[in-house]
Amino acid sequence: MQATPPTGIIPRQGIPFDPEAYDADLLSAIIAPWRPDVQIEAVRVKDAKRYGDGMVSTAARAFLDVEYADGSPKDLPRNLVLKLGRSPDFMIGPMYQNEVRFYNVLRPEVTDIEAPFTLGGSYDPATQAFALLLGDLNDQGARFPNVLSKTTLDEVRAILEALARLHARYWQSPRFATDLAFLETHTQGELATFMHDFVPGAIQQEIDTENFKRELVARLRTTGDELRRGVARLHQHQQTLPHTVLHGDTHIGNTYLLPGGRAGLLDWQLTVRGHHMHDVNYLITTALPIDVRRDNEHDLLAFYLDRLKAHGVSDMPGWDETWDEYRRCLVWGVYIGWLTTNIANYGWEISVLNHLRLTTAFEDHDTAALIRALG
Repeated sequence: MQATPPTGIIPRQGIPFDPEAYDADLLSAIIAPWRPDVQIEAVRVKDAKRYGDGMVSTAARAFLDVEYADGSPKDLPRNLVLKLGRSPDFMIGPMYQNEVRFYNVLRPEVTDIEAPFTLGGSYDPATQAFALLLGDLNDQGARFPNVLSKTTLDEVRAILEALARLHARYWQSPRFATDLAFLETHTQGELATFMHDFVPGAIQQEIDTENFKRELVARLRTTGDELRRGVARLHQHQQTLPHTVLHGDTHIGNTYLLPGGRAGLLDWQLTVRGHHMHDVNYLITTALPIDVRRDNEHDLLAFYLDRLKAHGVSDMPGWDETWDEYRRCLVWGVYIGWLTTNIANYGWEISVLNHLRLTTAFEDHDTAALIRALG
């Protein structure tokens, strides 16, 4: 089997944005570096979802029925999801590249958490197009929660269990200096540059043009620019703290629930090395109604820390420090998490409820004061 490239990316030119352009030969060529044992013989596009269709946000999706050539493994799924760039004029290449890297390098070794099966993917730096072949989670009976559905405390614990497994596996890993050195952080790399140079302008446009966003920011007695500086200060501070691999975008809509009480994580476009409270806070705050979150977040955080310890982390910070970092992370959730998100991505009600949950928690935890205390 061909050795995995250390960065998880083999640049490939001419990756289409149109799902109908993918035939069996092209799909086989895209996955060949990662699965040379697999040859696709036939493919049929059953359905495609583009921006504005349902939950399509930063990437388009096509649902495929594939047939494999003789000699391919017998246990491969016929139903696949082809994840694609949204459009040629929607330039968020660092996010696409990041997700391809996760699935090509980390997904094969992260066998103790739930994440979609993958045959691999590729990225074209010239056009910022990507293609990623994943298993169809509907075949596993998956449910996809969001803020409009009721997520139970046991379901949140199941997702926290998955996060604890992920975080424990890579806690302060020496591999961050060797074969995983390509993993970016919140302050260094193409993704960080994209977040610093491009995203603030998009967020300010959202604040200026969406009345409810402008009013929520004003209610917090802050501004878009002040929130931007707060996120930068948070990340500079957390660079000095213990690191692990983060999912990076753990709002409840990027999770799934399986029969038997298992839970998994979707959409790994923002995965980085960073502080574990980033993932934990964003999940708990978006998963639960405000009153339920207020009544249970201490216990949920304690559950997560117990599971982190059970999976082998013996040098985690104490409760008081962890609690402060948990509360500080809300500045990212408010600013990057949802102020950046256009209403068309998820619809009006999902967008508004996420904003309400995050901004209320920001106030509850006096996050602004905690950020100011960093100097």
